[in-house]
Amino acid sequence: MLRDSSLMLDYPLRMTLPTDPAANLAELIRCPSVTPAEGRALSVLQGMLKALDCTVERPVFSEEGTPDIENLYGRLAGEGPHLMFAGHTDVVPPGDEGAWKHPPFAAAIADGQMYGRGAVDMKGGIACFVAALARYVKTHGRPKGSVSFLITGDEEGPAINGTVKLLEWAVERGEKWDASIVGEPTNPDRLGDMIKIGRRGSLTGRITVNGRQGHVAYPHRADNPVPSLMQLLGALLEKPFDEGTADFQPSNLEVTTIDVGNTATNVIPAKATAVFNIRFNDTWSVESLQAEIHNRLDRAAEENRLRKGAEQPVDFDIDWLGRPSPVFLTRDEKLVETLSASVEAVVGVRPELSTSGGTSDARFIKDYCPVVEFGLVGQTMHMVDERVALTDLETLTQIYLRFLEDWFA
Repeated sequence: MLRDSSLMLDYPLRMTLPTDPAANLAELIRCPSVTPAEGRALSVLQGMLKALDCTVERPVFSEEGTPDIENLYGRLAGEGPHLMFAGHTDVVPPGDEGAWKHPPFAAAIADGQMYGRGAVDMKGGIACFVAALARYVKTHGRPKGSVSFLITGDEEGPAINGTVKLLEWAVERGEKWDASIVGEPTNPDRLGDMIKIGRRGSLTGRITVNGRQGHVAYPHRADNPVPSLMQLLGALLEKPFDEGTADFQPSNLEVTTIDVGNTATNVIPAKATAVFNIRFNDTWSVESLQAEIHNRLDRAAEENRLRKGAEQPVDFDIDWLGRPSPVFLTRDEKLVETLSASVEAVVGVRPELSTSGGTSDARFIKDYCPVVEFGLVGQTMHMVDERVALTDLETLTQIYLRFLEDWFA
């Protein structure tokens, strides 16, 4: 459901181009945009984009059972290739604010570092790309093509009323893109280390083993589901799913929670549940991986019994949770090579092309255009005292600027 607020003029008027990434980031950090709150972060960004003569719309998407989410789509339109910069202004909670050296929404600077929630994940990337585009416009005028900003407030949340719906909304209005950069913090140690050209898939499931409750002193009158749940989990864990591929690490399954909902010490529980998540490579599709997991569980259930002498195999259910994320790999030579060359030209290092790490909204964008991820160093993201070096802000801005110059050349 869409509640269109695109006519809102809720942005500060700016008299100068937003060419300074540190100043841009300070404005954004001072907006407490903890998911799902907008916190005026999109309003501040709208002001920056209006100074660049971008058109800006602010659609709000809704779905029952989830918070309404405000999003932003801005475009500097021209004739030629269309480049999308994508990201999010929402941030995770700061945690114990008293544990921070500086207030998490103050954008304090100390020892050449700017502190604040979202400094690297990922208000810093947005601040740098805006500064790069402003410098481009200041030096070259409007690009020979279009640059758009697809920014959500729902990346750190359930990701339901954010990028997915914003992409659909934009396409319905005739938008098409030739390539996209997502400004997530991709570099593990130093700026220029890594460009993400793909991501492993993600699949989450919940196994429930159904038993029969009873007194621990009379086990023959009950069926304990816990041992059987352990047998089923063992069937998922004992054999590797694959050895990895040329582009991806081996698929890996982790059990994230086990629960019986039992507070008594003398009661055999009626059921036991476990949740797992598997990050998988291009050996699998979502469907083939679900089938493999079902097969492993079915075999284990048939080979085991809830208790000795029972005739029926283990009674279990499996539910797939959330939205599965398919694996993807970007092979677009122009996008990957242009960005790699831009990084090398600025920092003197050829970046590694990687598919490591978790998921991002690139998994949605890849259905519309080639997409890569490149941003700041991510060592402090989601941590107390999240921070970014001011020199990294300037360097990333220079890389983005070089990319724009080469992309639109």
